[in-house]
Amino acid sequence: MTTIKIIPFSGNDTPDDGVINTCVHCGLCLSSCPTYRETGLEQFSPRGRIYLMKAVADGRLGMESDTFQEQMSACLNCRACEAVCPSGVQYGQILEASRTQIHAAKEQGTLAPYPVSVKVVRSLVFGKLFNDMRLFRGFSRLLWLYQKSGIQWLARKLGIIKALGLADAEAILPAINNAFTTPQGQVYPAIGTEHARVALLSGCIMSTAFSHVHDATIRVLQRNGVTVTVPSAQGCCGALHAHGGELDGARALAKQNIVAFGSTYDAIIVNAAGCGSTLKEYGHLLHDDSAWVERATAFSAKVKDISEYLAALTLNTADLKPVNMTVTYQEPCHLAHAQRITAQPRAVLKQIPGLKLIEMAESSLCCGSAGIYNVTQPEMAAQLGHRKLDNAERTKAQVVVTANPGCHLQLAGGLQQRGSQMRVLHIAEVLDMAYGGMER
Repeated sequence: MTTIKIIPFSGNDTPDDGVINTCVHCGLCLSSCPTYRETGLEQFSPRGRIYLMKAVADGRLGMESDTFQEQMSACLNCRACEAVCPSGVQYGQILEASRTQIHAAKEQGTLAPYPVSVKVVRSLVFGKLFNDMRLFRGFSRLLWLYQKSGIQWLARKLGIIKALGLADAEAILPAINNAFTTPQGQVYPAIGTEHARVALLSGCIMSTAFSHVHDATIRVLQRNGVTVTVPSAQGCCGALHAHGGELDGARALAKQNIVAFGSTYDAIIVNAAGCGSTLKEYGHLLHDDSAWVERATAFSAKVKDISEYLAALTLNTADLKPVNMTVTYQEPCHLAHAQRITAQPRAVLKQIPGLKLIEMAESSLCCGSAGIYNVTQPEMAAQLGHRKLDNAERTKAQVVVTANPGCHLQLAGGLQQRGSQMRVLHIAEVLDMAYGGMER
């Protein structure tokens, strides 16, 4: 008789039994889960995935299970389940811990290793690019050259991208303008009476592909009497590491940012929902590190999404000019579900004269981006992307407003493929437009 070896959770970052056992299996999360909505299958739901985690924790199933590994990867980590859970299950924590367990077991040889191609990509992404912003900016400039030199056009024309199976992923590459926000301690003084002094997270994608959104964010804050500093030595927030099973890497980046930002600012402003969610959870990320947990918790308490921060101010409406435009708002998962910020973006938009806001159906259902999900799970990402765009286009709005780079890229890429005239803008860009800082 052959004995089947069961590979258990072990070592650090084991999914917390207390969190797993908080789930009462009521099923109220099912209708909020994008992958369950698409498949109707229990294993594609938060409840189904918690069953799998509990089975591994109890020794009834091992991490070698294909189903366990597939479902930990198939989850978007959108955390919509958390927002509706009556028991308050911190699902994101046990999912990230489960992914970290799988990654550690593969690295140690306990589980079958990653294919060579995946190992190379993970090493490049988690080990190099997102650990060193100088490398990241260098890589971004290569992308700019790829786009501007005509190589991109030629690769598409010759079918090279399609032949490599990268057509969908390449289609959502951001347009790089080579004008980056490099954090060097720049200070942008408030216009008029200064009411506050804040620091801005420059981040990775936001500081390169979306540096124009940083410019808009700074101008809007200045118009509201806020002095903005972009602290040097800051880096990536660590979101991709945390979501990708590299919690040690996320902790190293968290410590770097805590030191870089110090404690002298009234708030730390973030204009990327995924980054904001991660920064607000530094206290949990470092909860086992007695030397850092207090500083991490204090840091997280100062983190504010741009819409959250502006909604708490007495917004400078005197300088707002009419923006005669119809928009619909797409809620980034890590703003709506992880940070529970839903009313503030709408409240800010509604103060812009001439702007008409039309709600789309399922505005808070994940668009399918979820970091690198559209690379690792392209079929499900595409299904969710089409669903989101169908809902957006039914509103007949001219612009989809969002607040996260991944969502922006997913939506813009999908609209381009459809030949749609609808645009995607960050909420800071719309406000900047109203203050006269951005062309209409």
